[in-house]
Amino acid sequence: MKWVTTILIILLGALQYRLWFGKHSIVDYRQVKQQVDQQILQNANMRQRNSLLKADIHDLKMGMEAIEERARNELGLIKRGETFYRILPKEHSY
Repeated sequence: MKWVTTILIILLGALQYRLWFGKHSIVDYRQVKQQVDQQILQNANMRQRNSLLKADIHDLKMGMEAIEERARNELGLIKRGETFYRILPKEHSY
């Protein structure tokens, strides 16, 4: 009976050693978890940065369209290959 208890204690010790200090141990798990948490934070920062860049791109695109529309209305801009039509309101005769 003593030998069985001794063997079980040795096996338990070996398993505990492997759990705490071996390959894929709790220490490795904590290191990987910390790396994952850092990556999640970096991804969140990159998503925020990408959102700001998308907003800047949208503003620049809309800004160019707004400038072009203003040039068409105020300065009579007509691009090559375009046909310009002006529709005048009907005059009322009283």
